[in-house]
Amino acid sequence: MNIYLDHAATTGLSDSMKQYLTSVLDLWGNPSSLYSISDKPRQIISDARQSVAKFINADPKDIYFTPSGSGSNTLAVKGLTSENPSKNHYEVFYSPTAHKSMLKACEACIYHTALKVNSAGEIDCVYLDDVLTRHNALKPLVCIEAGNSEIGTINDVVNIGSIVHGHNGILAVDATGYIPSCKVNMKQWENYVDLLTFSGHKLHALKGIGVLWKCKDIDLKPLIYGSQEQSLIGGTENVLGIASLGKAVEDYNYSSGAPNNRDYIYHYIVNHIPDSYLVGASIESGKRLPHNLYICFKGVEGESLMILLDLNGIQVSTGSACNSRNRSASATLSAIGMDEKDTHSCIRLTFSGRETPEELDYVCDILKQCVESLRWLNTK
Repeated sequence: MNIYLDHAATTGLSDSMKQYLTSVLDLWGNPSSLYSISDKPRQIISDARQSVAKFINADPKDIYFTPSGSGSNTLAVKGLTSENPSKNHYEVFYSPTAHKSMLKACEACIYHTALKVNSAGEIDCVYLDDVLTRHNALKPLVCIEAGNSEIGTINDVVNIGSIVHGHNGILAVDATGYIPSCKVNMKQWENYVDLLTFSGHKLHALKGIGVLWKCKDIDLKPLIYGSQEQSLIGGTENVLGIASLGKAVEDYNYSSGAPNNRDYIYHYIVNHIPDSYLVGASIESGKRLPHNLYICFKGVEGESLMILLDLNGIQVSTGSACNSRNRSASATLSAIGMDEKDTHSCIRLTFSGRETPEELDYVCDILKQCVESLRWLNTK
């Protein structure tokens, strides 16, 4: 039996997606060219833009295709800020639990301040309001994640946006971890969010395609110069990647938004595997991504548990894929004040929502066996 429980890292292609991509492989014309063989590639991009806009209930004119979610995050931050202090009009305030691409982009800005989060990883809105009141010399650019793909905690985007806009600021939201299991509606968020980003490969599209939604009033400078994407993201378009994203969101199945399978495994762990605890927002709070389960098994090395599970046909992770080869504690776990020893005893399970009862029972049995085996070895 092989059970993939790392959907927050990436997602596979459906058979219908593979067939669709095969059908467009011969459409190799450059979309920017004026002759007839470029008409279909150009139409594919236009159709995909329409589909993505419909997916998040937005205007297609506000949708920009980028090389990745990380590229979208970098453009959202660095497209506003300047390396020249005399020309920089923004102070950046950022979530310390953000994806590394957003975290590093913010830390590279001249004026940057990390926000505070609580022990569940939620942005401290009282601190946010206070810090924006005290730092009022420059325009605030606040960068957060809608939902943390590592520990699963969801931020209150509307409340945060109200605070930011109350200080005449700009809010950039990374929705990559959020959008696979929670719907985004820009008609509800557009009065609170100025920039929104997400990645295609979390939605069963190809890797190498991202999205930036931009409020019409926001002017960004390009990081890659050229004429494509309204001169904001230069370079010949990744037609195949864009096509895959357009197709993926047309057929997207929000079954991963149902927490049943996640909760089944969680309650088994609570009742059958002692000295284990949930990291991030509680299951009952409604502030947790419905497909995310991040558990600390005390006295067990998370990486060893991950490998042992893999040997038994179960794929999980120890956290965000961008930190998988880093032995130090992730920025997220450090920011929430987790005990350093426990930071190395965690695994993340992220569900599709389509796991069978037999698969869930198998995961429960093997997980218990693996934890007990590793704890037994640690006593020797």
